[in-house]
Amino acid sequence: MIHKEIVPGFILSFLVAVIAKGLARFFPSIGAASLAICIGIFLGNTICRNTRFEKGTKFSESRLLEISVALLGLTVTFQTIAHLGLSGLFYILLMMASVITFSYFLGKKLGFKEEMALMIAGGNAVCGSSAIGAIAPAIRADSKDKGQAIVLINLLGTILLFVLPFIGVQLLGFSDLANSALTGGVLQSVGQVVAAASLINANVTQYATLFKITRILFLVVVVFAFERLMTRQKGIAPAENTNPQSVLASIPWYILAFLILCFLNSFLPLPFFFGKTSTFFSSWFELTALAAIGLRLDFKKFLQEGLKFLIYMGLIGLFQVCLALLLIFLFRIG
Repeated sequence: MIHKEIVPGFILSFLVAVIAKGLARFFPSIGAASLAICIGIFLGNTICRNTRFEKGTKFSESRLLEISVALLGLTVTFQTIAHLGLSGLFYILLMMASVITFSYFLGKKLGFKEEMALMIAGGNAVCGSSAIGAIAPAIRADSKDKGQAIVLINLLGTILLFVLPFIGVQLLGFSDLANSALTGGVLQSVGQVVAAASLINANVTQYATLFKITRILFLVVVVFAFERLMTRQKGIAPAENTNPQSVLASIPWYILAFLILCFLNSFLPLPFFFGKTSTFFSSWFELTALAAIGLRLDFKKFLQEGLKFLIYMGLIGLFQVCLALLLIFLFRIG
C-alpha cells in the first residue's frame, strides 16, 4: 500500500520525467536524463522547495531506481557480464583496495576519528550510504559521525556525477566500456552511477551498472575486514550484528533480484516480450528517479560542511578519478 505522503513527491518526480522526455525530442544532444536532473535541481531549489514533496522524492530516488536496476537483469545475461573480463574484475579490486587504503590513512593524517575514516573509506570504495549503513554498527560508530559521513559521501558523489561524464568523453573518447569503468568504478551510489552514465548513453549505463554491482558484492568482505580491524586495534569484543547472516542481509535486495533475473535470462528461453517490457518500465523508473535526485539536491548542504571535511573529500575524489583513469589505460579496458 502506498502511503499518502509519498504521492505528491512521486507525482512531481514523474511529471519532471515526462517534461524531460518531451523536451529531449527537441534537444536530443542533451538527452532526457540530463534534462530531468537539471529541471529537478532548478525546481527543487526554487518553487518546489517544500517538505510535502520529501517522502515522495525520496521514494522515487531510491525505490524506483532499485526496481530499475533489478529489471536490468532481464536485459543482460552472464555472457554480457563476462564482457567485463578478468581485467574488469582486477580493475574493481585494485580500485577498492587503493581507495580504502588512501581514504583511511588520509583521514587519520587529517586528524579524523578511526570510525569516521573507515566509514568514509568504505562508503567511497563500495556503495556510498548503503555501505556506511552496514559498516557503522560493525565498528560501533557514533550515529552523528554516521550521519555526517553519509552527507559527505553524497556531496562528493553529486559533484562527480556531473564531472565524470565530461572527463570520460574528453579523455577516453566514446568507448562505452572505458566510460562504464570510470563511472561504475568511481561513483559512490547506484543512483549516481546510473545518473552519470545516462548522460553518455544507454550502453554505458548498462555496463557501468555491472561494474557497480561487482563492487557491491564485496560489501560483506569490507564489513568483516573493518570489524576485525577495530576489534584488534581497540581490544573490544566483535559486534553482535556482524555474523555472516546479518552481514549478508545488508546486501541490497535489488542486487539479488538482478542476479536471479539475469540467471533466468541466461539459461531459460524467455519470450522477447519480457525484455522489451522490462526495458520500457526500467527506463521510465530510471528517468523518474533521476528527476527525484535533482529535486532532492540541496545546494545549502554544500555550504554547511567544514573546510577540513571538504578538503578530505576533494582529495579522495581527485585520487579516485586519477587512479581510475590510470588503471583503465593500464588494463586497456575498452
